[in-house]
Amino acid sequence: MNKIVKWIQKHQDFFLKISKNNYLMAIKDGFISIMPLVMFSSLMILIVQLPTLFGIVLPDNAKLIMVKIYNLTMGIMGLMVAGTTAKALTGNFNRTMPEGKAINSTSTMIAAMSAFLFLAVSPDPKTGALDVGFLGTQGLLSAFVAAFLTVNIYKLCIKKNITIKLPKEVPGTIAQSFKDIFPFAFAVLACVLIDLTSRAVVGAPFASVFQKTLTPLLKGVETYPGMCLIYGLSALFWFVGIHGPSIVMPAVTAFQLANTEANLKLFEAGQHPLHAMTNNFGNYIAAIGGTGATFIVPLVLIFFMKSKQLKTVGKASFIPVLFAVNEPLLFAAPLVLNPYMFFPFILTPICNVILGKFFIDVLGMNGMIYTLPWTVPGPIGVLLNTHFQLISIIFVIIMLVMDAAIYYPFLRVYDAELVKQETGKAQKLAEEKSFANTMKKELANQKLDKQGQKETNHPNLTKELKVLVLCAGSGTSAQLAHALNEGAKEEKMPIIANSGAYGAHYEIMANYDVVILAPQVRSFYSDMKADTDKLGIKLIATKGAEYINMTRNPKQAVNFLLSQLNLS
Repeated sequence: MNKIVKWIQKHQDFFLKISKNNYLMAIKDGFISIMPLVMFSSLMILIVQLPTLFGIVLPDNAKLIMVKIYNLTMGIMGLMVAGTTAKALTGNFNRTMPEGKAINSTSTMIAAMSAFLFLAVSPDPKTGALDVGFLGTQGLLSAFVAAFLTVNIYKLCIKKNITIKLPKEVPGTIAQSFKDIFPFAFAVLACVLIDLTSRAVVGAPFASVFQKTLTPLLKGVETYPGMCLIYGLSALFWFVGIHGPSIVMPAVTAFQLANTEANLKLFEAGQHPLHAMTNNFGNYIAAIGGTGATFIVPLVLIFFMKSKQLKTVGKASFIPVLFAVNEPLLFAAPLVLNPYMFFPFILTPICNVILGKFFIDVLGMNGMIYTLPWTVPGPIGVLLNTHFQLISIIFVIIMLVMDAAIYYPFLRVYDAELVKQETGKAQKLAEEKSFANTMKKELANQKLDKQGQKETNHPNLTKELKVLVLCAGSGTSAQLAHALNEGAKEEKMPIIANSGAYGAHYEIMANYDVVILAPQVRSFYSDMKADTDKLGIKLIATKGAEYINMTRNPKQAVNFLLSQLNLS
């Protein structure tokens, strides 16, 4: 196992390079944005499913309410992801756009959601009723296509000035709306064309194209390679953000049900239920805990990982994953689209298939003889379906240990990277706290020397200057901003300063003329420079003692600012 960890660490730069890809970062940020939806809807489905496991029947009205809540949250997840991914990708692209040609993130978000509907929703040719089955997780592929296509069309139109130009007298918000008409129309029409092409070539809407093309390949497969292909593909699709089970499993569902019935008849006749390819084999073995065989992952996160992020995710996802609702784990850790998790996410289901089929074919464990709800915890489902065989208990223990062994080295390397990031943030916050304590002591022991300050406007500062001070947690930056405002007031200069935390500045940075970095975030200077240069903003980095002195001396703070702007 140590060799595996070392191999992953050796290629860590490759994984990091992939993870920083604009499109993958946009998908990750898009998923993070809809986490409240995922957590809330997962809770609703558990409320509906759990009581039935204990023989409790909920009133029909209560079920309808819970199902309605789920359908209107998780049921439109694809639509939401189209918008959030487009917005995140727009932010990524704006960092490299030419000066004065930023993409409107609100417009791309709305356009992507509109375009997505043409890929995911299709009318019934007979009744005209709309099929909305792909608005949720099954439509994630369409969501990514709509988001990526939309933002790239906007980028092209803005760079090439393909827009409607209005007179300067027209208010900016109205002018912006007209500027976005062409890219909005092109994005929507492009998705309409994609859907029409899909229908003409494959005979199915774009959202279901994978399901349509894979169906002939997956029928009647119960060999080791065949089952590994089915469950491996299901995990692979989920890893890249496509709801794999909805694409792969419909092709073999009828076959699985027939095998379950055949197993039950063999069991009742006193013979060995020999069929492995059943729906509950998938639920409780190949995809135990959800696609990717994630049943054991929350426990690995809780007991063996060191980063706060993974421990928190493990605790939050343990109960849902126990009942095979693993979306909170998939999107919060995250597992999907995480380069570190590619191999274990796909390899673990395949290994479970091989192990499970071996126990059935060679060691005499019963194949699944019942069709139980998918929300039954995997180990319990295996025991119930095999009629509590001793061999099935041994199988479950071996399978979970094997799953933990597969995931552990990859999670360990990913955890080390997160610990490094968290340590860096903790150090910055500690530095900020140290700065704050130092300043309090100096302010308590010294009085500001305000003698000899000018009472007139600065001759070289002719217009209002907006300054944004950034630090790690918006603590000491507030003190420097206050000093700048106080100094500007005393010197009667048109300077307005505000403070913020690094990382939360992207949405507001464009409103300022100058950005000052506190010593705690000075290391981000090169990253910030690319952004500020595009926006025509002056970026200033400060040093420790210099920064402390300015926070307690308004005149010095103003003079420093003016000297950096060559206005002194």
